[in-house]
Amino acid sequence: MALKLGESVKYWIAVLVPRLLLALFRLLSPGRSGGSKRLAPIENPLLTLSAMQLAQKIRRREVTSVEVVQAYIDRIQEVNPLLNAVVKDRFSSALLEAAQVDKKIKENNEGEEVLKDRFPLLGVPLSVKESFSLEGMPNATGLISRAKFISSVDGPVVGLLKRAGAIPLGVTNTSELCMWLESNNHLYGITNNPYDLERTCGGSSGGEGSIIGGGAAVIGIGSDIGGSIRIPCFFNGIFGHKTTRGVVSNEGQFPQISGVRDDYLSTGPICRYAEDLLPLLKIMAGPNADKLSLSDKVDLKKLRFFTIVDDGGSHVTLPVDQQLIEAQKRVVARLEADLGVTVKEVRFPQLKYAFQIWDTLMALPDRDGKPPRPFVELMADGGSVWLIWEVIKSIFRRSEHTVAAIGFALYEKTHSSVPSPFILKQKEELQREVDELLGTDGVLLYPSHPVLAPKHHHPLFTPGNVAYTGIMNILNLPVTQCPLGLSKEQLPLGVQVVAGKFQDHLTLAVAQYLEMTFGGWRDPGVA
Repeated sequence: MALKLGESVKYWIAVLVPRLLLALFRLLSPGRSGGSKRLAPIENPLLTLSAMQLAQKIRRREVTSVEVVQAYIDRIQEVNPLLNAVVKDRFSSALLEAAQVDKKIKENNEGEEVLKDRFPLLGVPLSVKESFSLEGMPNATGLISRAKFISSVDGPVVGLLKRAGAIPLGVTNTSELCMWLESNNHLYGITNNPYDLERTCGGSSGGEGSIIGGGAAVIGIGSDIGGSIRIPCFFNGIFGHKTTRGVVSNEGQFPQISGVRDDYLSTGPICRYAEDLLPLLKIMAGPNADKLSLSDKVDLKKLRFFTIVDDGGSHVTLPVDQQLIEAQKRVVARLEADLGVTVKEVRFPQLKYAFQIWDTLMALPDRDGKPPRPFVELMADGGSVWLIWEVIKSIFRRSEHTVAAIGFALYEKTHSSVPSPFILKQKEELQREVDELLGTDGVLLYPSHPVLAPKHHHPLFTPGNVAYTGIMNILNLPVTQCPLGLSKEQLPLGVQVVAGKFQDHLTLAVAQYLEMTFGGWRDPGVA
């Protein structure tokens, strides 16, 4: 069984047309001004501590929460004019909350351990993806029609982090309606990569990736339905975790998920330092944290390791950059040398169809037979949107919607409502084989993306690259994106660390090892 003729024609059109357009775009598009500008290096040592280190120092009164919060406010004010990552701040409220924290600690008579147990993030600054409901903050996800919408309550995960003592500093930019891998919209504008302002920060959690990668936040919240945590974390040189499904609540986000997509959406932590991933996940999971064995100690020497260097040659994705291949090989070499393990290279032929699998499964109805809400309806936000008219308006820069959003809506309209039996079979075979391979003690290395952070708007012409991350959503596997230093262009390198379902603690343990071995996040101001 193979793809039918009509499916094959559509497939090759999707491959060839975008690549021709990308070549034309590269030829005709001028460079953006200000390309020589760089972020200033971090000078305040408080900005180089993990969230756990900051929380400890605040509890022990070695530093005040006000001092920490002010340090991050100063850094945001320094770099955000270049990054455009934080789209609305709450600095005054954050400083008042920090002062209350310092007062609580001063009056505490129960000891440091009690504070640590009740409020593990007490006094630590937090950034929040704008698609999450944060009381008093906008929740527009780039829609001009929602520009005046203000959240009246905290979403569940935001509430859990605040009750753990975290202090939100503001909300960060996303792609329009969180359905694209570049954080750009006509409400807030485009967000830049801290390592190269002419390059994308990724999406949809790109504002989080940019501000954390730029050293102006230490921890944040993201959501991921096809790579929206992992792609920005890769492009911005930081850590991000896609959790096993059903552990962290997806409620309190806009747009609300529909169809079967709730099975593939994951809310998770974004961090500059690997040691913050596990405690953040534990807080964000709430009562479901017990499902993940997060308290179990992991002996890396007892794990089975596997590596896959690429998707086997899909025509929908670009070839994996040689620097990423070499970085992954260095990880393999260090694992074998340091741990005494053997890292086995494996192949799954179904990965050639990863994009088609993700694309097909995302369009399926839920268990009650309800299909996903059409993207054009989300764009309309209760009004009406005529896509052809939006295309015409966009040519003259008069549309309220981005080219990516319009293109996605048009593509969705052409999507067949009948899934390909061949693609469904590929998914079932891949699911079975990967689950059998990983079990409860297997860890897999896989590229986070085939290319380094691209120039702004270039992802419009290579949408299939999302397959490297999107397939893991479909397989419901926990994945941690880990930075691996910088390329010759001074752009972040990275790798996905994948484990079996509910084995999140394994990928988080490997992330800490990789940070120790390869240095983790690098200050873009001195890169």
